Amino acid sequence: MLTRRAFSLSVVTLGLLAATGTAGCEKKTDDLVVGAFLSLSGSDATFGEDTKEGIELAVEELNKAGGIKNKKVRVLYEDDKSQPQEASNKVRQLIDRDNVLAILGEVASSRTMAGGLIANTKKVPLITPSSTAVEVTKDRDYVFRVCFTDDQQGDVAARFVWETLKKKKAGLFYAAQDNYSSGLANSFKDHFKKLGGEIVVDKGYQKNETNFTTYLSELKSKEPEIIFVPVYYNEMVQIARQAKQAGVPGTMFVGGDGWDSHELLDGAGAELEGAYFTNHYAPDVPWPNSASFVAAYKAKYTYKGKPKEPTSLSAQGYDAAKLLFDAMKRTPEVTRENIKTALAETKDFAGATGSLTIDKDHNANKPIVVVQVKGGAFKYTAQLMSK
Repeated sequence: MLTRRAFSLSVVTLGLLAATGTAGCEKKTDDLVVGAFLSLSGSDATFGEDTKEGIELAVEELNKAGGIKNKKVRVLYEDDKSQPQEASNKVRQLIDRDNVLAILGEVASSRTMAGGLIANTKKVPLITPSSTAVEVTKDRDYVFRVCFTDDQQGDVAARFVWETLKKKKAGLFYAAQDNYSSGLANSFKDHFKKLGGEIVVDKGYQKNETNFTTYLSELKSKEPEIIFVPVYYNEMVQIARQAKQAGVPGTMFVGGDGWDSHELLDGAGAELEGAYFTNHYAPDVPWPNSASFVAAYKAKYTYKGKPKEPTSLSAQGYDAAKLLFDAMKRTPEVTRENIKTALAETKDFAGATGSLTIDKDHNANKPIVVVQVKGGAFKYTAQLMSK
């Protein structure tokens, strides 16, 4: 049995060992530390997980190639649980507690708006892979994106419907309280009307609605030639299933990038056969950087026992990380301010989702892809540049 004096000395010794990191605690490293806040649980967890996979692949490739300025990059992930308030909390923790150099995230515009406010106030550069609301980067010097905006996406969707599908009458169906859904619906409406098209029905529903039967009957009664439905994949699965019961075929639907998920194909691939949606990417897009990304991704990840086809969320997570690393390499010294300056100077960055240039508003000037649901898969159809 230890005497009181021996016990006291043992406690002191353990305290000293813990303080010096020799009692099993993690030692400090010279890694360059980056933060990421994503929806790794909650309603949009699929988006977060796909994005994380893309980021992890980019980090693995970078560190295997020697890192940045002879230092490895380490990413600290935080789960915002698909909630804007949690997004704010997680970004604050990454900055104040972890002292990260820069931040990657989020997917949803509402959560990037919340987290971006904190990052901009604290002057920490933030890159969102997939948040498309115009307001995300507005008046925020430290916030960037590698995706297009909803205004650009609405323009391309309207032109595709008008010029390629030759449809003149459209219906709108969207989540009224969701910034992404309502914003993209309004963008499509404005551009479609400028082209000469007619919006025969404009219908918003309450967010988290699950019964769409009445709405679909009303939409059908107005006889639109297409129905533009810019919602997330989980809601689109329910809409598509109920639409089939209401006699509305999948070929009537056109959507936005929120459709992009394996769960859409699993849940309503048959019901949406022939539908189109605008997106950042498709696995079969015809550019070399995408092909090398797809090969590396499929070698690393599996889905249902087979090599996993990357979604646009994975590709954009990859591009956001690669763009950040490229900017860090171009800095004379890796500091937050230097990273921000380098990001703003990005021109002709060759990403998996296409070549992009960061414009004066910190948005990405890049191609927009049109994808078709065909044979239980997402197939590249066309690419357009926003006017």
